[in-house]
Amino acid sequence: MTSPSIAVQPVVMAGGSGTRLWPLSRAGYPKQFLVLAGNQSLFQQAARRLAGLAGEGIAVAAPLVVGNEEHRFLVLDQLRECRLDPAAVLLEPRGRNTAPALTLAALQALDAGSDPVLVVTPADQTVADEAAFTRALRSAVRQAAGGDLVILGVRPDRPETGYGYIRAGGTAATGVHEVAAFVEKPDADTAQRYLAAGDYYWNAGMFVLRASVWLGALERLRPDIAAATRLAWDARRSDERFVRPGAAEFAAVPAESVDYAVMERCPGSGQPIRMVALDAGWNDLGAWDAVWQAQPKDAAGNASVGDALLSDCRDSLVHASSRLVSVIGLDGVVVVETADAVLVASRAKSQDVKKIVERLGAEQRGEHALHRKVHRPWGWYDSVDEGARFQVKRIMVKPGASLSLQMHHHRAEHWIVVKGTAEVTVGERKLLLTENQSTYIPLGEVHRLANPGKLPLELIEVQSGSYLGEDDIVRFEDSYGRR
Repeated sequence: MTSPSIAVQPVVMAGGSGTRLWPLSRAGYPKQFLVLAGNQSLFQQAARRLAGLAGEGIAVAAPLVVGNEEHRFLVLDQLRECRLDPAAVLLEPRGRNTAPALTLAALQALDAGSDPVLVVTPADQTVADEAAFTRALRSAVRQAAGGDLVILGVRPDRPETGYGYIRAGGTAATGVHEVAAFVEKPDADTAQRYLAAGDYYWNAGMFVLRASVWLGALERLRPDIAAATRLAWDARRSDERFVRPGAAEFAAVPAESVDYAVMERCPGSGQPIRMVALDAGWNDLGAWDAVWQAQPKDAAGNASVGDALLSDCRDSLVHASSRLVSVIGLDGVVVVETADAVLVASRAKSQDVKKIVERLGAEQRGEHALHRKVHRPWGWYDSVDEGARFQVKRIMVKPGASLSLQMHHHRAEHWIVVKGTAEVTVGERKLLLTENQSTYIPLGEVHRLANPGKLPLELIEVQSGSYLGEDDIVRFEDSYGRR
């Protein structure tokens, strides 16, 4: 008689902002949704890797995703692209760090009537050896099924100062380590000692534990977070795609990480906590230096993406998004070009990119949050030109999608169809436009744009008026719940 399979609930934490990978990563389109390695986004890679745990007595459910309200349609679109349907998408009204996020996932898992093993991973990491990753995670699942908290520790290959460390204790017969202590990010000399000692591992932020075990540990060690998150959960609203905790209640939850709230308090507390070593080419792509490390390089140690030309350079990264970028005679630098911003930095100072992002936010610059090309649930728009009283955009509408029924107080619009078929509502009129046809939307007129076809609709929009900001939209109906 075979033993029953261990039920696993994958949890993908997708709420980060990725500020240290600006200008490619923006608040409106953060790094987890970017393709930085391979041909899938980091988020898609994370979801697919967890689905690959199935087998050898382990049954894997559809993923739970915890993310930002603003990114909800990015999550759905990217899961759809890799043919995964989420069990639920839990939307944080605001970021409260990872301990409340994991608590939401545990409550959702228990609400379904079972107590699965949660396999929790950030959405912004890469793994070179997926077979080794799967072996390590399966070992962690079996350990966690017995009631232990389990954390993944990455075997270090350099004296890294950007990560926290785990000091491993004794090793059980199964090859699983006890956790002796957690230590903060070290200075360079201390990191070198950790590497030489051999019993220190990078904390990868990946956790494996039963839903009930997490909630029990949190209630003992941080009852304030547990109680406040339950209040937000009890005030939740749900529809067929999303679960939204109570916004006011969630705002009152103390912001804390899984590590600080629970994990670092466990050694010596009587709460079993174990570590499984991970040796799988892991990288968290936390800054541009980490992206350089993960990329293939030429004989001079240079990595490049896009239309980049390097001459007499060494150990540098050049990422070109929209035009030719040439770099001459520079060593150890990062150059990242996007349509509206360019970053030039020393690789050694790549962690400091967040300081630039903070300044952009303080100055309320648009480059802080959005690219020139802005993704929307119906498609995207790209602001290609602007001047006094006019703006030109390229717009793509997905097949079957539509923009909101809306009007503008300060601008009129001209639409010219480039490809596909547009269904246009203007006041009481409704018309179909095809390639090379156009229409005019007067200021103050109620209107809507839809794509009734099976191919993407592309058009050019020319706006004219006294104010052209995106907040000059009055929505009357919207398929995506926006106001």
